[in-house]
Amino acid sequence: MVGNNVSHANNKTKRRFEINLLEKKFFLPETEKNITLKVSAHGLRVINKVGIEEAVERAKRNGFIK
Repeated sequence: MVGNNVSHANNKTKRRFEINLLEKKFFLPETEKNITLKVSAHGLRVINKVGIEEAVERAKRNGFIK
């Protein structure tokens, strides 16, 4: 997404709105392995709410993980 930085004097310069992605390691107890995922801040909240196993299963169903 793109937009403008607007100064106090109302000068406008172009800017970009970047996605808030983080690279996080998660431990999967069923396989006893660590996995590294690039997740957004919202994705971290989903993982905290439903658990890592359910979140990975949802991501596979939706085609985010192969």
